Amino acid sequence: MKNLFEKAGKNFIKQIDYMGGVAGLVVFSIIERLFGERRGNKVVNQILIKQIFFTGWEALFIITIIAILLGLVITIQTTSQLTKFGAENLIGKILIITLVRELGPILTAIIIVGRSGTAIATEIGNMTVAHEIEALESMGIDTLKYIMFPRLIGVTIATIGLTVYFAAFGILGGIILTSLQLSIPLSKFFNILFSNLKLLDILILILKSAIFGAIIATIPVYHGFKIRMSSTEVPQAATKSVVRTLIYIFIFNSIITAIFYI
Repeated sequence: MKNLFEKAGKNFIKQIDYMGGVAGLVVFSIIERLFGERRGNKVVNQILIKQIFFTGWEALFIITIIAILLGLVITIQTTSQLTKFGAENLIGKILIITLVRELGPILTAIIIVGRSGTAIATEIGNMTVAHEIEALESMGIDTLKYIMFPRLIGVTIATIGLTVYFAAFGILGGIILTSLQLSIPLSKFFNILFSNLKLLDILILILKSAIFGAIIATIPVYHGFKIRMSSTEVPQAATKSVVRTLIYIFIFNSIITAIFYI
């Protein structure tokens, strides 16, 4: 029993240390960007724009396809059941609950983790192995400002944009199928839909996507920095970062949902 408590205590301390390290990357990179030297800001801004382009713009196609298909599937499943009870008016509410409150932020984050999270961890890991991080530090370049900050802001901005886009196109897919399947006028369906869409839902969607974006950017960088000398550590770091990122995304999603919707 004593060994069990000791092991649990060590794991708890280890998790606290891990979370502190990840949070430190966020805080100190922002401080360095805002209050540090202005030298290199132009390069940092260029990296930020490239990160937004890679994470956001290049993911639009897959986000569009998945969002529309998900909206269609949800609508098919709900209408097949609700029409039996004459409750078609609930379709709009179900679309809001599933796409805006939960599935939109979660699925968008999962897609970004698969695309950008692994890419960031691999990139930073290879830089560490190639001693590029040491070279930057030897030239007096702050690695948090140059590496962490543009990825943090770029991925967060892209995640917010993609999440809103995902929810909008998912709802669009539901609107198209509902209007065709149930012959409900679009004006009536829009009234049903927007009567169920609250400002709180939009704010929570933005809050979730911002937190998810920060998590997706920070954890892969943290694991990339942790690599020492071997290139075989790079895929291991990428795998660990994906697993950890998904765990923390689901944890924070559950916490936010519990706080605002229970």
